Amino acid sequence: MTSKTLRRRLHHGDVDGKRNEQLETSRLDSLNEPLLGDYESDRRQLEGYAHGDSWDDESKKEHLHWTSIFSQLIAQWAQWFANVIFGSGSTLGRLLPFANDSRLDGKGTVLSPLQEERLNKLQQRLKLPFDGSQPEHQDALRQLWRLAYPGRELPALKSEAWKEMGWQGSDPSTDFRGGGFISLENLIFFASKYPESFQRLLNKEDGRRAEWEYPFAVAGINISFMLAQMLGLQSGTPTCDAGIRFLDFLGEDEMAFDDLYCVAFQMMDAQWLAKRASYMEFNEVLKSTRAQLERELALEDVSSVKDLPAFNLLNR
Repeated sequence: MTSKTLRRRLHHGDVDGKRNEQLETSRLDSLNEPLLGDYESDRRQLEGYAHGDSWDDESKKEHLHWTSIFSQLIAQWAQWFANVIFGSGSTLGRLLPFANDSRLDGKGTVLSPLQEERLNKLQQRLKLPFDGSQPEHQDALRQLWRLAYPGRELPALKSEAWKEMGWQGSDPSTDFRGGGFISLENLIFFASKYPESFQRLLNKEDGRRAEWEYPFAVAGINISFMLAQMLGLQSGTPTCDAGIRFLDFLGEDEMAFDDLYCVAFQMMDAQWLAKRASYMEFNEVLKSTRAQLERELALEDVSSVKDLPAFNLLNR
């Protein structure tokens, strides 16, 4: 059985990552690790310690102390060497032909020129606030309405009709706050690329719904913000595990963030239904969604957004 087949069988039943994932550890160490350890060797080692075949406490403490110092020195030296080799202003960096083809981050992740270019563009998008006075931003809101309610009359930019989409007031521009313009772009992308899934979530068509449902549009803004935090995209090169995996996605697809947003939104709704949540539990559901997404990003055979098990939810 291939690891991909195995991964597909792990998912949904498991919206919490707590059921039907017998092969996962608490942090989802990838499936390339052995499922069974060297039990006999471990047992002999423990027996040796029990009979006094280990160092005395002082020797162990001294050994651990110097091991820690030595490890730190190696890490510092490796970072210094990387800066010398790859630093844009270094002599070696200018002399070596490969030095200008990539960039190292703080964890040693190498970025290709394409990844670096796309990351910079994405971070510029994330920095752009929503501005209701800008014609481009106003047009984007109108585009979202047309995609959400094709054939219906377009309301004014300040209208009670916007509440139907899940804005909290009659003026959607007051809801963006930290989400920025990219959160509106994410909603438009979702409605354009996956219209059936978008409509199901917008109209709350799946499952048994709560009396007090989450507001669709505002939930979308929160998901954009959560993703940016989870992936460490606010500034610099991501150094967290999820962010490093995302950089691989970005190298393959410039719109990887937008696609991941759609998966996260669909995943959040599945979590909402499984927990039978109501409005006041939205933050808890969002945290569970983030945790599940991080687990799926850690799977060894995931090389694009489409490889994520939850991507299947967009195509059913």
